[in-house]
Amino acid sequence: MKAAIVAGCRTPFLRSGTGLADLSAIELGKVVLRDAVGRSGLKADQVDHVVFGTVVHDAKAPNIAREVGLAVLPKTIPAVTVSRACASANQAICDAAMLIELGQADVVVAGGAESLSRVPITVSDKLSKSLVEASTAKTLGRRVASFKRIRPRDLVPVAPAIAEPTTGETMGAAAERMAKENGIRREDQDAWALRSHRLAAAGTADGRLTGEIAPVYVPPDYGTVLGGDNGIRPDTSLDALAALPPVFDRRHGSVTAGTSSPLTDGASALVVVNGEKALAEGIPPLGWIRSWAWAAVDPAAQLLQGPAWAAPRALDRAGLSMKDIGLMEMHEAFAAQVLSNLQALSSRAFAQKELGRSEAVGHPEPERINVMGGSIALGHPFGATGGRITITMLHEMARRNVQFGLITVCAAGGMGFAMVVERR
Repeated sequence: MKAAIVAGCRTPFLRSGTGLADLSAIELGKVVLRDAVGRSGLKADQVDHVVFGTVVHDAKAPNIAREVGLAVLPKTIPAVTVSRACASANQAICDAAMLIELGQADVVVAGGAESLSRVPITVSDKLSKSLVEASTAKTLGRRVASFKRIRPRDLVPVAPAIAEPTTGETMGAAAERMAKENGIRREDQDAWALRSHRLAAAGTADGRLTGEIAPVYVPPDYGTVLGGDNGIRPDTSLDALAALPPVFDRRHGSVTAGTSSPLTDGASALVVVNGEKALAEGIPPLGWIRSWAWAAVDPAAQLLQGPAWAAPRALDRAGLSMKDIGLMEMHEAFAAQVLSNLQALSSRAFAQKELGRSEAVGHPEPERINVMGGSIALGHPFGATGGRITITMLHEMARRNVQFGLITVCAAGGMGFAMVVERR
């Protein structure tokens, strides 16, 4: 039994603190789950399982998949939440495929959601311990005594950092380091970012991208309807991008806010099915999942270079080479990261030293990579991006009559993901 994808959608991707700021990841997930099932033509009671990814978990609802499913599907359908940093939705899609290929499900809704406007703010360890002690104290005196050790500095909220726990390095700092180590020029980063915005603007103007979007009716009165991304800058230019200062190394750096993906709110969902049964029931797949692969590198080294290791593994498992790939979607965490990975894939020295291969893996021509822009322009809700990339890939493969597509995503922890999808 092979897994196929028959439908998918996403919310608009909006910069954190803007239109979706008052909606939780769970609320965003409900929107896309309901819409994706509707687009598939299947009934809610035909779904066997829900797998959803997220990165910044809500302590009050740690299993987002179950909460999303309970609101939309019959209460008897099980659900599980997965988390693999920026590739969390990709993990959800892989888990869905495995459930189908093992014969444990015929229809799985997979996706992810993230609200980076609603990141949980924690407290210091000392205050946390005192609060726990106070909550279990049996007398007022003991309760008061629990707070005697607290000092003003212990009351300062602790905001989460997008940094590697093992190294303390932020993703942006890692991208800056990779740009230096790999010789990625500032001018090339700016050019890639400009390309992302222009292609995303074109894909929005002609309806290709907006066709993937499930509109969000904003509570409480639901009079405001959001149906488009707000991070795309169709009027940006190389001069405007060149004027931006470096962010992560202000004196000698090259990575700017303009060449980085912004913090974003959004959700995505896909309906993954037993392909043979779908065909028997007259439901045409958008595409088939041919293969996938995961890789990991030392986070202290090339943190965001995982796709350069994962892509050849996925191609090998598919029985293909890069020459067979008609379209490629690569998550744009940073322009420096994209260009570093493309450089590695095209390098014979990298292939020989790091992959044990005699020849470079290669990559498609740039005209066939991220043909409607990427995360730099569209935004990056951590748990949802993998679903967005997959949906975009499948629809564009159909428009261009492409047989094989390659998806890659870099993720925190030095991880990389690649998947080959196929149209038959």
